[in-house]
Amino acid sequence: MLTRHHHPIAAIATAPGRGAVGIVRVSGKNIAPVIAAVCGRALLPRHATYLPFRDALGQVIDQGLAIYFPAPHSYTGEDVLELQAHGGPVVLQLLLARCLEAGAAINPATGLAWLPGLRPAQPGEFTERAFLNDKIDLAQAEATADLIEASTETAARSAARSMSGEFSLAINTLLEQLIHLRMLVEATLDFPEEDIDFLQKADAQGQLQRLQITLDSVLQRATQGAILREGIKVVIAGQPNAGKSSLLNALAGAELAIVTPVAGTTRDKVSQLIQIEGVPLHVVDTAGLREALDEVEKIGVQRAWAEIESADAVLFLHDLTRQDVTDEAQDALNYLAADARIADVLAKKLPENTAIIEVWNKSDRASADVLRAVSGGVLISAKTGAGLPALRQQLLRVVGWQAAPEGVFMARERHLRALHKVADQLSTAAAQLHAAHPALDLLAEDLRQAQLHLSEITGAFSSDDLLGEIFSRFCIGK
Repeated sequence: MLTRHHHPIAAIATAPGRGAVGIVRVSGKNIAPVIAAVCGRALLPRHATYLPFRDALGQVIDQGLAIYFPAPHSYTGEDVLELQAHGGPVVLQLLLARCLEAGAAINPATGLAWLPGLRPAQPGEFTERAFLNDKIDLAQAEATADLIEASTETAARSAARSMSGEFSLAINTLLEQLIHLRMLVEATLDFPEEDIDFLQKADAQGQLQRLQITLDSVLQRATQGAILREGIKVVIAGQPNAGKSSLLNALAGAELAIVTPVAGTTRDKVSQLIQIEGVPLHVVDTAGLREALDEVEKIGVQRAWAEIESADAVLFLHDLTRQDVTDEAQDALNYLAADARIADVLAKKLPENTAIIEVWNKSDRASADVLRAVSGGVLISAKTGAGLPALRQQLLRVVGWQAAPEGVFMARERHLRALHKVADQLSTAAAQLHAAHPALDLLAEDLRQAQLHLSEITGAFSSDDLLGEIFSRFCIGK
């Protein structure tokens, strides 16, 4: 631990703003002086006590509940004091200041401060201490933040599952199997003179194959969890008056964007968070893609392309009412030519893994001949809602959502990177094991590297820089 981890810490643990209840939390060794100064009496462990909280002059700051959790039976694994007061910002700030003041008070018997540097907590420091004191592992700590930030019920349940240790259990099961396989390989290296072929007798190839199958299952569930955590950025693109704003409103179930018959009504992006089967989607309506008629629209088109380039999926919207070349042929031909130019630019600008869904809008107004001519994509009517269920399902498919929600682990990009590295190392190990004359030292190294990558997920092996990056993203007080 760093020196700062030995200092007691205090912070407001509830969100900024006014509320019925607010909490001030203190954690560290021997916080009895703070309890005595603020509460005026000793507290029974794990009992809520209603009493006045007093300042240095004995005046009442507020009345509320005080709860004392002695180590190691607390969230952080240290002595913890929670003061539950009325949730006004001024009250909570006065209460926090009083705790810090009491922690710095001088002991007349020694002339020293009662506590070794009680100080305000840094972001995520309470959860960081829970990790450092082995109350939770790193994956559980991250899931705590993910639960707070969850934007859908499915995401919240997935985060709660990871926070309770299901993801960590799956990783630890993989580690146990991997360590057992490493033991067999190391034994073969240590006793080359033995007649028994340790690897063949112990079915090392079968063990490795089963390990890879289990890893694939964990990776698939974690990948779905990453989709739940990050959400999907979906950008609606197309020419003016194709119905982009109407589609956003239809998907969101609210009138968010202005809809008029005038081309170029949308000048800037309009964003909305929606969900499909619990998967969060950040849907962005953009300005119509065309040669801008004025400076303001030009800026809107530029911003539209910037949003498109950062999308996970693009809904390329077509207007079916302008596809009939037998009616006002020149206008229809111009429209089709513009659509083709946009499609060409999309193909060149977007990364290969960005999904483009062709969406044919205004099916309620299109002729039968035009509808029959449509090939591929999704037919919809943003006005009537026809085809929207199929569009929602297509969106989930193209971004890779396929798991049952109850089996998903909340996961982060770093977890996926680590799991993919493990998969690569196991593939190399399998190739080595299937060779006519395996290089056992290389095989052992592949398995060792795989174990290190797995250990990074739960924090059994991690750098201080990684920990600092993770916990700095938490809120203060957590």
